[in-house]
Amino acid sequence: MAYDRADWHYGGDFPPELPIENGGTHIWMFIAWAITNKLEGQLLIEETPKELEAVRARKMTGREFLFEVCDEKFWEDDLNEEGNAFAKFYYETDKYIQDYAEVLSAGLPTLYHVADTWENYEKLAKVIDKRFMSWKKGLTKAWWQIWK
Repeated sequence: MAYDRADWHYGGDFPPELPIENGGTHIWMFIAWAITNKLEGQLLIEETPKELEAVRARKMTGREFLFEVCDEKFWEDDLNEEGNAFAKFYYETDKYIQDYAEVLSAGLPTLYHVADTWENYEKLAKVIDKRFMSWKKGLTKAWWQIWK
């Protein structure tokens, strides 16, 4: 099952002045966070070890990883069991995109205008880290209100 795909975003109302890769910026930030936290799936570990290390070393952005390795798609197979459990709770329920918009796209015309930078990733990663720690502690029902 696909969690997200860049092509779901760069069609329709996507801002025509932006490159299509901007349709995957929000996806890469979550994938890069998962890779950084060693939540990637076995298939990626076996087939793309150099690319995983390049993301961890910041020699490749998660967006480059998404487009070059993952064919623009973010699948269940991209994560391990714990990563998938968290993604189902956080990413799949749109809580992630709400955080993304709040942290990175405030004041921008759309969330697709967020710059593809490690600096932006760092801002968002701090929030994802908090969400992940709350989720791991079992605060699954009240965590959204706690961090708002």
